[in-house]
Order: sequence, then C-alpha cells, then structure tokens
Amino acid sequence: MTDSTAGIDSLGDLKGKRVLVRSDLNVPLDGTEITDDGRIRASVPTIKQLSDAGARVVVLAHLGRPKGAPDPQYSLEPVAGRLGELLGRPVAFATDTVGASAGDTVAGLRDGDVAVLENVRFNDGETSKDDAVRGAFADQLAQLGDAFVSDGFGVVHRKQASVYDVALRLPSAMGGLVASEVEVLRRLTEHPERPYVVVLGGSKVSDKLGVIDNLIDKADKLLIGGGMVFTFLKAQGHEVGKSLLEADQLDTCTRYLGEAADRGVEIVLPTDVVVDTAFPSGDHEPEPRVVPASEIPADALGLDIGPESAAAFAAELADARTVFWNGPMGVFEVDAFAGGTRAVAEALTKVDGLSVVGGGDSAAAVRQLGFDEAAFGHISTGGGASLEFLEGKELPGIAVLERD
Repeated sequence: MTDSTAGIDSLGDLKGKRVLVRSDLNVPLDGTEITDDGRIRASVPTIKQLSDAGARVVVLAHLGRPKGAPDPQYSLEPVAGRLGELLGRPVAFATDTVGASAGDTVAGLRDGDVAVLENVRFNDGETSKDDAVRGAFADQLAQLGDAFVSDGFGVVHRKQASVYDVALRLPSAMGGLVASEVEVLRRLTEHPERPYVVVLGGSKVSDKLGVIDNLIDKADKLLIGGGMVFTFLKAQGHEVGKSLLEADQLDTCTRYLGEAADRGVEIVLPTDVVVDTAFPSGDHEPEPRVVPASEIPADALGLDIGPESAAAFAAELADARTVFWNGPMGVFEVDAFAGGTRAVAEALTKVDGLSVVGGGDSAAAVRQLGFDEAAFGHISTGGGASLEFLEGKELPGIAVLERD
C-alpha cells in the first residue's frame, strides 16, 4: 500500500501492468443518449495519464441503481463509446464485470489500451453490507489487475467493493481527480480565505444539516435559497402557502438562526420569491409571479428566489474570497424559475478567489444554463461526497488510501 499522499507516480513503472481505475461515470441517460457527459470528461485526464504510461487500463464504474443484477437500461456501453470519443482511441467494452467477457477483454489488452467493464452494480457484492460478500466480489475484481487507482470522487463516501475493498487487495493510489477534489475541499474547511460565503439550496434542510452544523462557525455568511428556505421562513413566523416545508425541522432552523446570531455569522434569506399555484408539469403551464417572502399566498408555492433576492445574493458574493455553493435556488430546469440559480452562478464566475460548485444539481445547473465551466474555480463531481466531506465525516474511499 502507498503512503497517505501517494499519487499515481508512487505505483512505479506501469508499462504492461493492468491498472484498475474506479471512475465515476454515473451520467444521466435518455435511453442510450448521454445528456450530460461532465463526469466522463472529468475522468479522462487520469485514464489518459495511465494509458500514456503504457498501463493496460481497466475502468470500473457504476450507472444508476440497478438491483444487483444486469439491467440493460443501466448498461455502461454508451458511456464506453463516449469515453473513446473523448480519448480519441478505441475503448474495449466487457459485457460483464468479473465473468468471461471481462476476463477475455482484459487478457486482450495491449500496453496503453483502455477497457470499460460493465456496471459493477450488476453484481450484488458491490453494495452489500456484508463484508464477506463484498470482499468476495472484490477478490474477483482484484484478479483482473496489478494495481488500483481511485479516481471516482462521487463514490468515495461509499464503502463498496470497487471503492474500498479492492484498495485493500492491490497496490493503490489516489487519482488526480480525487486528489484535486480533496485539496479544494480542505481549503474550504481549513483556514479559508475571507470573506467566506456558503450558498445552500436544494429541496430539504434535512439534506444539509451536517454541512450547516460544521460550517456555521467557519463561514462569515450563509445564503439560503431553494426549497429548504421555506422551513427557515416558517421558523421566523411567516406563512409559506403550499411551499415545501419540513415541519420536523422548524426547531432546528430556529436554533441555526440563533446560533448564527450568537457567533456573528449572517444568515441571509430571500426577501421575495417566485411562486405559482402548482409545480410545473405537462398539465400546468408556468404562471410565475413575484411576492414578498413574508406574504406567500395560501394557494401558492415558492419555486425560486425572487429578482430582488437574486440581486442581493449576487451583491453578497461580490467581495467574497471563498465561496462554496451547493443546491439550486429554484426549479432551474424550468426557465420561469431559473433566475435565482442563474444569478448565483453568474456571481460565482466573478469571484476574486476560490469559487466551488458543490456537484450534484448545482453542477448540472451550471452546464444546463450554459455557463463556461472554466469560469468557476472548481466544479465538484460528487455532490454527496462533497457534502459529507464538509460535514467532517470520514469518507471510506479516502480513508482506505490514507491508512498506514
């Protein structure tokens, strides 16, 4: 096993060696068409580095949540095709993970070749909670390689066979993508440059409890939007109509507001919201209207922060030196309710310092709204992993690489 800071170079000369790479290729599909290839593109540099070094590269990945058995709708075959396009070279594809096709495919690799094995979650050993079952699958995977590189940041918070157990069985190293993610996230938690502003959105307060708990004494300001804001507004005594509300988190939001005041941390909530009488769907054309956040009608639900709030949030970000953003400000998939998310993304592109988009829906929004990814300091490939890191939790896929 390599030391705690070991990168790929620590594995020595890789020419002719079979290197298993755990990548995160979990991209959205419409049938067999990839609708957002961001994670594939993010995986290319490490795969190319290994290939250029003469390794025989065997990519392990998952797609979706199959039930531990083959399911054609979750096949990685279209992903392997797109990876080949991005690499500019053929990529072999095995139709299973540890069966005859995988064995033959790996055996047929030459130095510098790349292969993708079928979805690791087609085997129930990948996600099993039973160490023995998971370990048995990891044993089979490890037989296909001489070394292991962990480069799927989106899964390092999972104790799964291709993330954790394989690293116990082969000489292992951290890939460039995971290393860069960890470096950036540590900058958010260890001596961040100030002012430090955290922007949180998305549906639920409960999804962000750990992050708020851990960052409320590290950040200078917390800007709250998205569906989670309505629980905060309700905690302040405002009516929220039919908006998303987590009644069981009202006391928690009240506590956060009090703690922030005690610590000199400013929690900024929207002063206006965009509402409609129903969630946008095929049966309901959007009829957006802007109302004060304190006066949401009983028959309406909030679907975005309003234009006044969007401008205020952008102003709060203007002099920030460190920004972490996780969670859209509204239903950004519908143009009528995308204004708040667009304003926050635009403001992040102008930050004179470190701006971090925390993966998940935030990263999807950046791409869908047409922003140049290079305009942001860092776009994380792992929403859940990013949040758990910022919560201060141990990530199994990182811990296994950093063990003595």
